Amino acid sequence: MMLGYIFSYLSKSLTASLSRRTVTCGPVLRHTEEKAGCRGNQQSPGLFSSVTMLALPAFRIGHFLAKRGLPAFASIRTAHGHEIAKQEDMSVPKYIDRQDTPLPDVPYQQELNSEQRALKVKEKGSWKDLTNEEKLAIYRIMFHQSYGEMKKPTNEWKTVIGGLLYFIGFTGLIVWWQRVYVYPKMPQTLTEDWKAMQARRMLDMRMNPIEGFASKWDYEKNEWKK
Repeated sequence: MMLGYIFSYLSKSLTASLSRRTVTCGPVLRHTEEKAGCRGNQQSPGLFSSVTMLALPAFRIGHFLAKRGLPAFASIRTAHGHEIAKQEDMSVPKYIDRQDTPLPDVPYQQELNSEQRALKVKEKGSWKDLTNEEKLAIYRIMFHQSYGEMKKPTNEWKTVIGGLLYFIGFTGLIVWWQRVYVYPKMPQTLTEDWKAMQARRMLDMRMNPIEGFASKWDYEKNEWKK
């Protein structure tokens, strides 16, 4: 909303400034605009028209934003004729259960009923007069969870592993579908028969006979060397 007011103010200031500069010319602008324009201001009507055309959309946008307000700065939004809760103010202290913060900034329950207010009054006296249930109730007013409850393991790991397995299985289905319906057939040069003929051709050509492929073949016995 503040951004809308800024747009509106700037556009109004720009339009008013241009209007004042044009009015000072008076009749001179109307009668001598084709010759030399206004002396002292040299304000061209073409330039004024262009700037005015640019200023009017800015004014309309600023007026619209100021009237309607931006969603990010709106404190109350309306849907289907019903008001939605006011946007939470993040500048005030909040309660949060953290193991590294033993004392939160604010208590867990800030709006107390009659019984809780009575306990808070009784809390100021001797704690020997309080029962264990009352001490626990006072604790729950200040804190939502104890350290034991915060450290207690949860079943969240099951959800994580289940989601991981789901995506792995889905990816496997996509790979299988691509191999069956998308990828072309395996080239002939990768078949076992072609590899055997290629190896025989390399032996016949005696490729690398000293330390390479052909050096491991016994040409007299026609088998691989042992």
